[in-house]
Amino acid sequence: GLGEGLGGPLPALRLLDLSGNGLEALPAVLGGAAGAEPPAGAREGAPAFPQLRSLNLSGNRLRELGPGLARAAPQLQALLLSGNRLRVLPGGLLPPPAAVPGGPFPLLSRLEAADNEVAELGADIAALSALKSLDVANNQLKELPAALADCPRLKEANFRGNQLKDKRLEKMVNGCQTKAILEYLRAGGRGKGKAESAREEARKKKREKQQKKDGGDGEQDELEEASKLLVKVLHISENPAPLVVKVSPGVKDVRPFIVCCVLKGVNLKPGNALKRFLSAQTKLHEDICEKRTAATIATHDLQLVKGPLTYDVQPPDELKIMPLGRKEIKAKDLLRQLQLEAEEQRKQKKRQNVSGLHKYLQLLDGKDNYPCLVDAEGAVISFPPITNSEKTKIRKDTRDLFLEVTSGTSLQICKDVMDTLILKIAELNRFTLENKEDSGSDNESDALCGPVNLNPSQNIQPMNFPLVVEQVRVVDTDENLKVLYPSKTDLTTVSSLLTVIR
Repeated sequence: GLGEGLGGPLPALRLLDLSGNGLEALPAVLGGAAGAEPPAGAREGAPAFPQLRSLNLSGNRLRELGPGLARAAPQLQALLLSGNRLRVLPGGLLPPPAAVPGGPFPLLSRLEAADNEVAELGADIAALSALKSLDVANNQLKELPAALADCPRLKEANFRGNQLKDKRLEKMVNGCQTKAILEYLRAGGRGKGKAESAREEARKKKREKQQKKDGGDGEQDELEEASKLLVKVLHISENPAPLVVKVSPGVKDVRPFIVCCVLKGVNLKPGNALKRFLSAQTKLHEDICEKRTAATIATHDLQLVKGPLTYDVQPPDELKIMPLGRKEIKAKDLLRQLQLEAEEQRKQKKRQNVSGLHKYLQLLDGKDNYPCLVDAEGAVISFPPITNSEKTKIRKDTRDLFLEVTSGTSLQICKDVMDTLILKIAELNRFTLENKEDSGSDNESDALCGPVNLNPSQNIQPMNFPLVVEQVRVVDTDENLKVLYPSKTDLTTVSSLLTVIR
Protein backbone atom coordinates (compact mmCIF):
# COMPACT_ATOMS: atom_id res chain seq x y z
CA GLY A 1 0.00 0.00 0.00
CA LEU A 2 0.92 3.68 -0.13
CA GLY A 3 1.46 6.02 2.80
CA GLU A 4 -0.18 9.35 3.50
CA GLY A 5 2.14 11.22 1.15
CA LEU A 6 0.27 9.85 -1.85
CA GLY A 7 -3.12 10.01 -0.23
CA GLY A 8 -4.13 13.20 -2.02
CA PRO A 9 -3.61 15.10 -5.26
CA LEU A 10 -0.13 15.99 -6.46
CA PRO A 11 -0.80 18.45 -9.30
CA ALA A 12 2.85 18.88 -10.39
CA LEU A 13 3.99 15.22 -10.30
CA ARG A 14 5.17 14.04 -13.73
CA LEU A 15 6.90 10.73 -13.01
CA LEU A 16 5.91 8.11 -10.42
CA ASP A 17 8.01 4.94 -9.97
CA LEU A 18 6.52 2.26 -7.70
CA SER A 19 8.35 -0.66 -9.33
CA GLY A 20 9.76 -3.62 -7.40
CA ASN A 21 7.38 -3.44 -4.47
CA GLY A 22 4.59 -5.68 -3.19
CA LEU A 23 1.51 -3.93 -4.55
CA GLU A 24 -1.30 -6.45 -5.06
CA ALA A 25 -3.91 -4.00 -6.33
CA LEU A 26 -3.83 -0.58 -7.91
CA PRO A 27 -3.77 1.96 -5.05
CA ALA A 28 -7.00 3.87 -4.50
CA VAL A 29 -5.34 7.18 -5.30
CA LEU A 30 -4.53 5.75 -8.76
CA GLY A 31 -8.05 4.53 -9.37
CA GLY A 32 -7.93 1.12 -7.70
CA ALA A 33 -10.81 -0.61 -5.93
CA ALA A 34 -11.58 2.40 -3.78
CA GLY A 35 -10.67 4.85 -6.49
CA ALA A 36 -14.21 5.53 -7.62
CA GLU A 37 -14.38 8.32 -5.07
CA PRO A 38 -12.05 11.32 -5.48
CA PRO A 39 -9.21 11.20 -2.92
CA ALA A 40 -9.31 13.49 0.07
CA GLY A 41 -8.31 17.02 -0.81
CA ALA A 42 -9.18 16.76 -4.49
CA ARG A 43 -11.81 18.95 -6.09
CA GLU A 44 -14.73 16.86 -7.26
CA GLY A 45 -14.12 15.80 -10.82
CA ALA A 46 -10.51 17.07 -10.83
CA PRO A 47 -7.77 14.50 -11.58
CA ALA A 48 -5.41 13.67 -8.70
CA PHE A 49 -2.37 13.64 -11.03
CA PRO A 50 -3.15 16.05 -13.88
CA GLN A 51 0.50 16.25 -15.02
CA LEU A 52 1.54 12.61 -14.56
CA ARG A 53 3.29 11.41 -17.73
CA SER A 54 5.03 8.18 -16.67
CA LEU A 55 3.84 5.53 -14.21
CA ASN A 56 6.06 2.51 -13.46
CA LEU A 57 4.30 -0.36 -11.66
CA SER A 58 6.67 -3.11 -12.87
CA GLY A 59 7.75 -5.93 -10.55
CA ASN A 60 4.73 -5.91 -8.23
CA ARG A 61 1.90 -8.43 -7.72
CA LEU A 62 -0.93 -6.66 -9.51
CA ARG A 63 -3.72 -8.94 -10.74
CA GLU A 64 -6.04 -6.30 -12.18
CA LEU A 65 -6.20 -2.62 -12.98
CA GLY A 66 -8.88 -0.11 -12.05
CA PRO A 67 -10.68 2.17 -14.54
CA GLY A 68 -10.12 5.09 -12.18
CA LEU A 69 -6.54 5.46 -13.45
CA ALA A 70 -7.82 7.14 -16.62
CA ARG A 71 -9.52 9.77 -14.44
CA ALA A 72 -6.64 10.11 -11.95
CA ALA A 73 -3.92 10.53 -14.62
CA PRO A 74 -5.55 11.60 -17.90
CA GLN A 75 -2.25 12.80 -19.45
CA LEU A 76 -0.38 9.51 -18.97
CA GLN A 77 2.07 8.75 -21.79
CA ALA A 78 3.94 5.67 -20.49
CA LEU A 79 2.50 2.85 -18.37
CA LEU A 80 4.95 0.12 -17.32
CA LEU A 81 3.38 -3.07 -15.92
CA SER A 82 5.96 -5.81 -16.64
CA GLY A 83 6.53 -8.55 -14.06
CA ASN A 84 3.09 -8.57 -12.43
CA ARG A 85 0.23 -11.12 -12.43
CA LEU A 86 -2.18 -9.49 -14.86
CA ARG A 87 -4.39 -11.90 -16.78
CA VAL A 88 -6.35 -9.58 -19.05
CA LEU A 89 -5.19 -6.48 -20.93
CA PRO A 90 -6.36 -3.71 -21.13
CA GLY A 91 -9.00 -5.29 -18.85
CA GLY A 92 -10.32 -2.95 -16.17
CA LEU A 93 -7.88 -0.26 -17.26
CA LEU A 94 -10.40 1.26 -19.68
CA PRO A 95 -13.51 2.89 -18.21
CA PRO A 96 -16.78 3.14 -20.18
CA PRO A 97 -16.35 5.62 -23.07
CA ALA A 98 -18.78 8.12 -21.53
CA ALA A 99 -16.89 8.14 -18.22
CA VAL A 100 -13.89 10.05 -19.57
CA PRO A 101 -14.47 13.06 -21.85
CA GLY A 102 -12.43 12.76 -25.02
CA GLY A 103 -11.73 9.05 -24.45
CA PRO A 104 -9.33 7.26 -22.06
CA PHE A 105 -5.58 7.95 -22.18
CA PRO A 106 -5.49 10.14 -25.29
CA LEU A 107 -1.68 10.49 -24.96
CA LEU A 108 -0.69 6.94 -23.89
CA SER A 109 1.98 5.92 -26.40
CA ARG A 110 3.90 3.23 -24.48
CA LEU A 111 2.35 0.21 -22.72
CA GLU A 112 4.61 -2.52 -21.34
CA ALA A 113 3.15 -5.68 -19.79
CA ALA A 114 5.79 -8.36 -20.43
CA ASP A 115 6.21 -11.29 -18.02
CA ASN A 116 2.65 -11.35 -16.71
CA GLU A 117 -0.03 -14.04 -16.99
CA VAL A 118 -2.02 -12.33 -19.73
CA ALA A 119 -4.22 -14.89 -21.48
CA GLU A 120 -6.48 -12.40 -23.22
CA LEU A 121 -5.56 -9.27 -25.16
CA GLY A 122 -8.88 -7.49 -25.59
CA ALA A 123 -10.09 -5.87 -28.80
CA ASP A 124 -10.61 -2.68 -26.78
CA ILE A 125 -6.84 -2.15 -27.07
CA ALA A 126 -7.79 -0.15 -30.18
CA ALA A 127 -9.32 2.49 -27.88
CA LEU A 128 -5.75 3.60 -27.07
CA SER A 129 -5.54 5.90 -30.07
CA ALA A 130 -2.01 7.20 -29.35
CA LEU A 131 -0.39 3.80 -28.69
CA LYS A 132 2.97 3.50 -30.47
CA SER A 133 4.77 0.78 -28.47
CA LEU A 134 3.21 -2.38 -26.97
CA ASP A 135 5.15 -5.12 -25.13
CA VAL A 136 3.28 -8.27 -24.05
CA ALA A 137 6.21 -10.71 -24.34
CA ASN A 138 6.35 -13.86 -22.20
CA ASN A 139 2.66 -14.10 -21.37
CA GLN A 140 0.02 -16.80 -22.00
CA LEU A 141 -1.62 -15.45 -25.13
CA LYS A 142 -3.06 -17.98 -27.55
CA GLU A 143 -4.42 -15.43 -30.03
CA LEU A 144 -3.86 -11.83 -31.04
CA PRO A 145 -6.94 -9.70 -31.76
CA ALA A 146 -7.43 -8.30 -35.25
CA ALA A 147 -8.25 -5.00 -33.51
CA LEU A 148 -4.51 -4.45 -33.03
CA ALA A 149 -4.44 -3.48 -36.69
CA ASP A 150 -6.86 -0.65 -35.80
CA CYS A 151 -4.31 1.04 -33.51
CA PRO A 152 -3.45 3.86 -35.92
CA ARG A 153 -0.01 4.71 -34.53
CA LEU A 154 1.29 1.34 -33.39
CA LYS A 155 4.86 1.00 -34.70
CA GLU A 156 6.59 -1.39 -32.30
CA ALA A 157 5.06 -4.48 -30.72
CA ASN A 158 6.68 -7.41 -28.92
CA PHE A 159 4.63 -10.62 -28.76
CA ARG A 160 7.54 -13.08 -28.29
CA GLY A 161 7.32 -15.83 -25.70
CA ASN A 162 3.60 -16.54 -26.17
CA GLN A 163 2.27 -19.94 -27.31
CA LEU A 164 0.14 -18.72 -30.21
CA LYS A 165 -2.20 -21.24 -31.87
CA ASP A 166 -1.54 -19.80 -35.32
CA LYS A 167 1.94 -21.21 -35.99
CA ARG A 168 2.50 -18.99 -38.99
CA LEU A 169 1.74 -15.96 -36.84
CA GLU A 170 4.11 -17.32 -34.17
CA LYS A 171 6.93 -17.42 -36.73
CA MET A 172 6.13 -13.89 -37.83
CA VAL A 173 6.18 -12.69 -34.23
CA ASN A 174 9.73 -14.03 -33.84
CA GLY A 175 11.11 -12.72 -37.09
CA CYS A 176 8.99 -10.07 -38.82
CA GLN A 177 8.49 -6.38 -38.36
CA THR A 178 5.41 -5.09 -36.56
CA LYS A 179 3.95 -3.73 -39.78
CA ALA A 180 3.86 -7.20 -41.37
CA ILE A 181 2.26 -8.71 -38.26
CA LEU A 182 -0.47 -6.06 -38.22
CA GLU A 183 -1.18 -6.57 -41.92
CA TYR A 184 -1.54 -10.29 -41.29
CA LEU A 185 -3.99 -9.64 -38.42
CA ARG A 186 -5.90 -7.11 -40.50
CA ALA A 187 -6.41 -9.76 -43.17
CA GLY A 188 -7.86 -12.11 -40.57
CA GLY A 189 -5.02 -14.61 -40.50
CA ARG A 190 -4.01 -17.27 -42.95
CA GLY A 191 -6.65 -18.08 -45.53
CA LYS A 192 -8.98 -15.34 -44.25
CA GLY A 193 -9.73 -11.87 -45.47
CA LYS A 194 -9.66 -10.46 -48.97
CA ALA A 195 -6.21 -8.93 -48.69
CA GLU A 196 -4.56 -12.19 -47.67
CA SER A 197 -6.53 -14.17 -50.25
CA ALA A 198 -5.41 -11.79 -52.96
CA ARG A 199 -1.79 -12.10 -51.91
CA GLU A 200 -2.01 -15.89 -51.79
CA GLU A 201 -3.60 -15.92 -55.24
CA ALA A 202 -0.86 -13.70 -56.63
CA ARG A 203 1.81 -15.95 -55.15
CA LYS A 204 0.13 -19.02 -56.57
CA LYS A 205 0.04 -17.56 -60.09
CA LYS A 206 3.65 -16.50 -59.82
CA ARG A 207 4.68 -20.02 -58.78
CA GLU A 208 2.69 -21.61 -61.60
CA LYS A 209 4.17 -19.21 -64.13
CA GLN A 210 7.71 -19.92 -62.94
CA GLN A 211 7.16 -23.69 -62.95
CA LYS A 212 5.73 -23.55 -66.45
CA LYS A 213 8.69 -21.49 -67.62
CA ASP A 214 11.37 -23.65 -66.03
CA GLY A 215 9.60 -27.01 -66.01
CA GLY A 216 10.60 -27.60 -62.40
CA ASP A 217 8.04 -28.18 -59.66
CA GLY A 218 10.13 -26.84 -56.81
CA GLU A 219 11.74 -23.91 -58.58
CA GLN A 220 9.89 -21.16 -56.72
CA ASP A 221 10.60 -22.72 -53.36
CA GLU A 222 14.27 -22.90 -54.27
CA LEU A 223 14.28 -19.22 -55.21
CA GLU A 224 12.68 -18.26 -51.93
CA GLU A 225 15.21 -20.35 -50.03
CA ALA A 226 18.07 -18.80 -51.99
CA SER A 227 16.97 -15.31 -51.01
CA LYS A 228 17.34 -16.12 -47.32
CA LEU A 229 20.38 -15.09 -45.34
CA LEU A 230 22.87 -17.91 -44.93
CA VAL A 231 24.77 -19.03 -41.85
CA LYS A 232 27.01 -22.07 -41.55
CA VAL A 233 27.55 -23.69 -38.14
CA LEU A 234 31.00 -25.17 -37.53
CA HIS A 235 30.70 -28.02 -35.04
CA ILE A 236 33.18 -28.03 -32.20
CA SER A 237 34.59 -31.39 -33.40
CA GLU A 238 35.57 -29.74 -36.72
CA ASN A 239 37.45 -26.93 -34.99
CA PRO A 240 41.10 -27.74 -34.22
CA ALA A 241 41.35 -25.00 -31.54
CA PRO A 242 37.91 -24.29 -30.12
CA LEU A 243 37.44 -21.47 -27.61
CA VAL A 244 36.22 -22.54 -24.15
CA VAL A 245 34.64 -20.46 -21.38
CA LYS A 246 34.95 -21.73 -17.80
CA VAL A 247 32.35 -20.54 -15.29
CA SER A 248 33.30 -20.09 -11.64
CA PRO A 249 30.75 -20.92 -8.90
CA GLY A 250 30.64 -17.31 -7.68
CA VAL A 251 28.57 -16.06 -10.65
CA LYS A 252 25.56 -18.06 -9.45
CA ASP A 253 24.44 -15.31 -7.06
CA VAL A 254 25.37 -12.37 -9.30
CA ARG A 255 24.73 -13.01 -13.00
CA PRO A 256 24.60 -16.77 -13.57
CA PHE A 257 23.87 -17.20 -17.29
CA ILE A 258 26.26 -16.83 -20.22
CA VAL A 259 26.15 -17.97 -23.87
CA CYS A 260 29.02 -17.48 -26.33
CA CYS A 261 29.99 -18.22 -29.93
CA VAL A 262 32.46 -17.13 -32.61
CA LEU A 263 31.30 -15.43 -35.84
CA LYS A 264 33.69 -15.35 -38.79
CA GLY A 265 33.56 -13.48 -42.08
CA VAL A 266 32.68 -9.99 -40.92
CA ASN A 267 33.51 -6.89 -42.97
CA LEU A 268 33.24 -3.52 -41.24
CA LYS A 269 35.38 -1.52 -43.68
CA PRO A 270 32.90 -0.18 -46.25
CA GLY A 271 31.22 3.18 -45.69
CA ASN A 272 29.19 3.45 -42.51
CA ALA A 273 29.33 -0.25 -41.68
CA LEU A 274 30.93 0.20 -38.27
CA LYS A 275 28.56 3.03 -37.38
CA ARG A 276 25.58 0.81 -38.24
CA PHE A 277 27.13 -1.94 -36.16
CA LEU A 278 27.28 0.31 -33.08
CA SER A 279 23.83 1.74 -33.71
CA ALA A 280 22.28 -1.72 -34.01
CA GLN A 281 23.98 -2.70 -30.74
CA THR A 282 22.32 0.19 -28.95
CA LYS A 283 18.91 -0.66 -30.40
CA LEU A 284 19.17 -4.31 -29.36
CA HIS A 285 20.03 -3.28 -25.82
CA GLU A 286 16.96 -1.03 -25.73
CA ASP A 287 14.58 -3.55 -27.29
CA ILE A 288 15.12 -7.30 -26.93
CA CYS A 289 17.51 -6.84 -23.97
CA GLU A 290 14.92 -4.63 -22.25
CA LYS A 291 17.40 -1.85 -21.47
CA ARG A 292 19.93 -4.51 -20.38
CA THR A 293 17.69 -5.70 -17.53
CA ALA A 294 17.00 -9.00 -19.32
CA ALA A 295 20.41 -9.51 -20.96
CA THR A 296 23.58 -7.75 -22.06
CA ILE A 297 25.50 -8.35 -25.27
CA ALA A 298 29.25 -7.98 -25.70
CA THR A 299 31.22 -8.32 -28.92
CA HIS A 300 35.00 -8.60 -29.16
CA ASP A 301 37.63 -8.79 -31.89
CA LEU A 302 38.46 -12.51 -31.84
CA GLN A 303 42.08 -11.90 -32.82
CA LEU A 304 42.56 -9.93 -29.59
CA VAL A 305 40.90 -12.51 -27.32
CA LYS A 306 43.36 -14.76 -25.48
CA GLY A 307 41.66 -18.04 -24.49
CA PRO A 308 40.71 -19.97 -22.54
CA LEU A 309 38.34 -17.53 -20.85
CA THR A 310 36.89 -17.50 -17.33
CA TYR A 311 33.50 -16.06 -16.40
CA ASP A 312 34.06 -14.96 -12.82
CA VAL A 313 33.17 -12.44 -10.11
CA GLN A 314 35.44 -9.95 -8.36
CA PRO A 315 34.91 -7.36 -5.60
CA PRO A 316 34.36 -3.78 -6.87
CA ASP A 317 37.67 -2.59 -5.40
CA GLU A 318 39.65 -5.43 -7.03
CA LEU A 319 38.07 -5.67 -10.48
CA LYS A 320 40.21 -3.67 -12.92
CA ILE A 321 39.30 -3.00 -16.55
CA MET A 322 40.41 -0.69 -19.34
CA PRO A 323 36.99 0.58 -20.50
CA LEU A 324 36.41 1.60 -24.09
CA GLY A 325 38.17 4.90 -24.67
CA ARG A 326 39.50 5.19 -21.08
CA LYS A 327 42.51 4.26 -18.98
CA GLU A 328 42.56 1.23 -16.70
CA ILE A 329 40.43 1.79 -13.62
CA LYS A 330 38.87 -0.14 -10.73
CA ALA A 331 35.21 -1.01 -11.12
CA LYS A 332 34.10 0.96 -8.06
CA ASP A 333 35.98 4.05 -9.28
CA LEU A 334 34.53 3.67 -12.77
CA LEU A 335 30.99 3.56 -11.43
CA ARG A 336 31.63 6.56 -9.20
CA GLN A 337 33.07 8.43 -12.17
CA LEU A 338 30.09 7.55 -14.34
CA GLN A 339 27.65 8.60 -11.61
CA LEU A 340 29.33 12.00 -11.38
CA GLU A 341 29.19 12.34 -15.16
CA ALA A 342 25.50 11.40 -15.10
CA GLU A 343 24.73 14.03 -12.50
CA GLU A 344 26.66 16.66 -14.43
CA GLN A 345 24.88 15.68 -17.63
CA ARG A 346 21.52 15.93 -15.90
CA LYS A 347 22.30 19.44 -14.66
CA GLN A 348 23.58 20.67 -17.99
CA LYS A 349 20.61 19.38 -19.96
CA LYS A 350 18.14 20.17 -17.17
CA ARG A 351 16.49 16.79 -17.61
CA GLN A 352 15.19 14.20 -15.24
CA ASN A 353 16.68 11.24 -17.08
CA VAL A 354 20.21 10.47 -18.19
CA SER A 355 21.29 8.89 -21.46
CA GLY A 356 23.90 6.49 -22.73
CA LEU A 357 25.68 4.08 -20.41
CA HIS A 358 24.64 6.07 -17.35
CA LYS A 359 21.15 4.54 -17.57
CA TYR A 360 22.49 1.14 -16.51
CA LEU A 361 24.45 1.99 -13.38
CA GLN A 362 21.58 1.05 -11.06
CA LEU A 363 21.69 -2.55 -12.34
CA LEU A 364 24.70 -3.17 -10.07
CA ASP A 365 23.21 -1.58 -6.95
CA GLY A 366 23.63 -3.75 -3.85
CA LYS A 367 26.06 -6.22 -5.47
CA ASP A 368 29.01 -7.30 -3.29
CA ASN A 369 30.77 -8.75 -6.35
CA TYR A 370 30.68 -7.76 -10.00
CA PRO A 371 30.61 -10.21 -12.96
CA CYS A 372 33.49 -10.20 -15.43
CA LEU A 373 34.97 -12.18 -18.31
CA VAL A 374 38.70 -12.73 -17.86
CA ASP A 375 41.17 -13.85 -20.54
CA ALA A 376 44.12 -16.24 -20.23
CA GLU A 377 46.41 -13.34 -19.29
CA GLY A 378 44.20 -12.32 -16.37
CA ALA A 379 42.84 -9.20 -18.09
CA VAL A 380 39.13 -8.35 -17.74
CA ILE A 381 37.72 -8.05 -21.27
CA SER A 382 34.06 -7.63 -20.29
CA PHE A 383 32.26 -6.10 -17.32
CA PRO A 384 28.53 -6.72 -17.87
CA PRO A 385 26.22 -4.91 -17.93
CA ILE A 386 28.50 -1.85 -18.10
CA THR A 387 31.30 -2.05 -20.67
CA ASN A 388 33.75 -3.97 -22.83
CA SER A 389 37.50 -3.55 -22.67
CA GLU A 390 39.65 -1.44 -24.96
CA LYS A 391 41.86 -4.54 -25.23
CA THR A 392 39.38 -6.44 -27.45
CA LYS A 393 37.63 -3.46 -29.04
CA ILE A 394 36.03 -3.90 -32.47
CA ARG A 395 37.49 -1.77 -35.29
CA LYS A 396 36.95 -1.36 -39.01
CA ASP A 397 39.51 -4.04 -39.85
CA THR A 398 37.90 -6.62 -37.52
CA ARG A 399 36.95 -9.77 -39.44
CA ASP A 400 36.13 -12.32 -36.75
CA LEU A 401 33.98 -11.72 -33.67
CA PHE A 402 33.65 -13.35 -30.29
CA LEU A 403 30.03 -12.87 -29.17
CA GLU A 404 28.92 -13.02 -25.55
CA VAL A 405 25.44 -12.68 -24.00
CA THR A 406 24.95 -12.68 -20.21
CA SER A 407 21.80 -12.54 -18.10
CA GLY A 408 20.71 -12.65 -14.50
CA THR A 409 17.29 -13.94 -15.56
CA SER A 410 17.48 -17.12 -17.66
CA LEU A 411 19.59 -19.15 -20.06
CA GLN A 412 16.84 -19.12 -22.69
CA ILE A 413 16.85 -15.33 -22.81
CA CYS A 414 20.60 -15.48 -23.56
CA LYS A 415 19.95 -17.88 -26.44
CA ASP A 416 17.06 -15.83 -27.85
CA VAL A 417 19.15 -12.68 -27.77
CA MET A 418 22.10 -14.46 -29.42
CA ASP A 419 19.80 -15.78 -32.18
CA THR A 420 18.58 -12.25 -32.86
CA LEU A 421 22.11 -10.83 -32.74
CA ILE A 422 23.37 -13.28 -35.38
CA LEU A 423 20.35 -12.56 -37.59
CA LYS A 424 20.93 -8.82 -37.27
CA ILE A 425 24.59 -9.15 -38.20
CA ALA A 426 23.64 -11.20 -41.27
CA GLU A 427 21.11 -8.55 -42.30
CA LEU A 428 23.65 -5.76 -41.92
CA ASN A 429 26.18 -7.74 -43.93
CA ARG A 430 23.74 -8.19 -46.77
CA PHE A 431 22.85 -4.50 -46.69
CA THR A 432 26.52 -3.57 -47.09
CA LEU A 433 26.95 -6.03 -49.95
CA GLU A 434 23.90 -4.84 -51.85
CA ASN A 435 24.74 -1.15 -51.44
CA LYS A 436 28.37 -1.63 -52.49
CA GLU A 437 29.72 1.09 -50.24
CA ASP A 438 33.26 2.32 -50.70
CA SER A 439 35.76 1.82 -47.93
CA GLY A 440 35.95 5.04 -45.99
CA SER A 441 36.57 6.48 -42.61
CA ASP A 442 33.86 5.75 -40.12
CA ASN A 443 33.60 7.76 -36.98
CA GLU A 444 34.45 5.08 -34.51
CA SER A 445 32.41 5.76 -31.43
CA ASP A 446 34.78 4.88 -28.65
CA ALA A 447 32.42 5.91 -25.91
CA LEU A 448 31.47 3.24 -23.42
CA CYS A 449 28.74 1.38 -25.17
CA GLY A 450 28.61 -1.64 -22.96
CA PRO A 451 28.76 -5.11 -24.01
CA VAL A 452 27.35 -5.36 -27.49
CA ASN A 453 28.41 -4.30 -30.73
CA LEU A 454 26.32 -5.28 -33.61
CA ASN A 455 28.16 -6.14 -36.54
CA PRO A 456 26.77 -4.86 -39.65
CA SER A 457 28.50 -5.05 -42.88
CA GLN A 458 29.86 -8.00 -44.54
CA ASN A 459 30.84 -8.85 -48.06
CA ILE A 460 28.81 -11.99 -48.23
CA GLN A 461 27.25 -13.36 -51.32
CA PRO A 462 24.24 -15.09 -49.86
CA MET A 463 24.54 -18.60 -51.23
CA ASN A 464 28.32 -18.74 -51.72
CA PHE A 465 29.95 -17.04 -48.74
CA PRO A 466 27.89 -17.52 -45.59
CA LEU A 467 28.80 -16.25 -42.17
CA VAL A 468 30.42 -19.03 -40.17
CA VAL A 469 29.30 -19.54 -36.58
CA GLU A 470 31.71 -21.62 -34.50
CA GLN A 471 30.33 -23.43 -31.47
CA VAL A 472 31.71 -22.41 -28.07
CA ARG A 473 31.50 -24.58 -24.96
CA VAL A 474 30.72 -23.12 -21.55
CA VAL A 475 31.87 -25.48 -18.78
CA ASP A 476 32.04 -25.50 -14.99
CA THR A 477 35.27 -25.74 -13.01
CA ASP A 478 35.20 -29.56 -13.32
CA GLU A 479 34.97 -29.30 -17.13
CA ASN A 480 31.34 -30.47 -17.13
CA LEU A 481 29.39 -28.99 -20.04
CA LYS A 482 26.90 -26.26 -19.10
CA VAL A 483 26.04 -24.76 -22.50
CA LEU A 484 27.02 -25.43 -26.11
CA TYR A 485 25.90 -22.76 -28.57
CA PRO A 486 24.60 -23.02 -31.19
CA SER A 487 23.14 -26.48 -30.58
CA LYS A 488 20.75 -28.22 -32.99
CA THR A 489 17.78 -26.53 -31.33
CA ASP A 490 19.25 -23.01 -31.47
CA LEU A 491 18.64 -20.44 -34.21
CA THR A 492 15.14 -21.86 -34.75
CA THR A 493 13.45 -18.62 -33.63
CA VAL A 494 14.90 -16.86 -36.69
CA SER A 495 14.59 -19.81 -39.10
CA SER A 496 12.00 -18.04 -41.24
CA LEU A 497 14.63 -15.47 -42.24
CA LEU A 498 17.82 -17.49 -41.93
CA THR A 499 19.06 -20.65 -43.62
CA VAL A 500 21.34 -22.55 -41.26
CA ILE A 501 23.76 -25.14 -42.64
CA ARG A 502 24.79 -27.59 -39.93
